[in-house]
Amino acid sequence: MLQDDKRVKLFFKESQSILAVSYVIAIGIGMLFMHRKYSEFGINIFDYAGVFDFLIAPFSDFKILFFTIGSLFISYLLYLIDKIFQRRYPRKYSKINYGLDQKYWYRYLRNVSVVLLFLTYLVVSSISYGKISRKNILTQDSVQIIFNDNQVKTGKMIGKTKEVIFLSNGEIVEVVPITSLVKEIILH
Repeated sequence: MLQDDKRVKLFFKESQSILAVSYVIAIGIGMLFMHRKYSEFGINIFDYAGVFDFLIAPFSDFKILFFTIGSLFISYLLYLIDKIFQRRYPRKYSKINYGLDQKYWYRYLRNVSVVLLFLTYLVVSSISYGKISRKNILTQDSVQIIFNDNQVKTGKMIGKTKEVIFLSNGEIVEVVPITSLVKEIILH
């Protein structure tokens, strides 16, 4: 009974750390995907976004979550296939790996390889996400922004942060501040 109580306490203590680290990783993934989306239009999102914009980034678009879970699933599936192949056909597995699976460091190498594979899938997924987002943005209807002096800006809305709205007019990207007296910033 005492042993189970210690396990429960350890689980809750470690689960808080795991959740915190997972959230930091999710924010990093969201930053990667946001960067790829906006870089398709020549925008460095890190110049315009605040901390809060990145805190909600992983949960702002379903596609980011889909690509992340897909990358994680593919990496883990390949890891499981590798372990099953090693367990069922140890001689063939050892031959394919030139006997390296007999070394004491091989397990660590496999784990590092899976993490690198996951990161590679994430980068490839973020590039795909950026291209898909660009295509979707360019096919959507135009929006109009009306200023206090009744001046109107029209374009395809790329996205927005707390302080700016990004519009695309063909090859020109306009950065329209929301909260200041500056009317627009044009990126070529």
